[in-house]
Amino acid sequence: MQEPDLSDLKAFVAVTQERGFRHAASVRGVSASSLSEAIRRLEQRLGVRLLNRTTRSVTPTEAGQRLFERLAPAFSEITTALDAVNLFRESPTGTLRLNVPSIAAREILPELLARFLAAHPGITVDVSSNDTFIDILAAGFDAGIRYDERLERDMIAVPIGPRVQHFVAAAAPSYLTMHGTPKHPRELVEHACIGHRFDSGVLATWEFKRGNEVVRIDANGPMIASVIELQRGAAIAGLGLIYTFEEFVRPAIESGKLVPVLGEWWQSFSGPFLYYPSRTHMPGPLRAFVDFILRQDSSESKSSA
Repeated sequence: MQEPDLSDLKAFVAVTQERGFRHAASVRGVSASSLSEAIRRLEQRLGVRLLNRTTRSVTPTEAGQRLFERLAPAFSEITTALDAVNLFRESPTGTLRLNVPSIAAREILPELLARFLAAHPGITVDVSSNDTFIDILAAGFDAGIRYDERLERDMIAVPIGPRVQHFVAAAAPSYLTMHGTPKHPRELVEHACIGHRFDSGVLATWEFKRGNEVVRIDANGPMIASVIELQRGAAIAGLGLIYTFEEFVRPAIESGKLVPVLGEWWQSFSGPFLYYPSRTHMPGPLRAFVDFILRQDSSESKSSA
């Protein structure tokens, strides 16, 4: 039997881990066809089928599962060993894979990553924007960004970005002139509200709070969208009210295109966190990014003191 290539074995582990060629290709930064060819070559050399493929799923055969159970820990050890050596570099190299919500991708990461990559030219940051909660390890990511209520308690969490954020309700002057300005959140049931749908398909509930009173409203209006630019554009056009992250509508409010309403009811919440698993040997790029964030946080604390 001809010895299989190490790259083919790595391709097999990736496809088995991701339960599909497309996801594995995305994680590894290669084409799905190249992974398919690697698996075909590996099965031919070993003389046994390793994966069952259908149009809907990819699952290991019994032989494939046994091979995966032996290979996955071995490749993990190799990665850990290389990362340990990477720590001795003046500037680590490699790829940092992040899974982040759209608010972080738009408002927090651009400036932060520009400074980080300037300080670490040997690192590549691979960012996936996703507003649903996923298992970052199973999906092949090194770390993620999420808000406190969605963090898994066995993860390490480091504050990143603003420490307090707000949801802001606003509407165009033309809309308020025609329909009036709501004075209480319950009045919103009589107004056109531009809804937000999460990637999971769930429609967001508008939650307002003043003191101990909490009011929840199901948005009902002419548009429901998962893309903030569509929602904001509809609000500016006078189609209805919007309720979203302050960062998304602040420029429109400052320019007068939108007018804030129900200010005393706006929901405030703690800012996002970078989270990652507790590991004895962190990958070099992740360690560099965590250290960078902690230094930024320390510098901002000192400047505000």
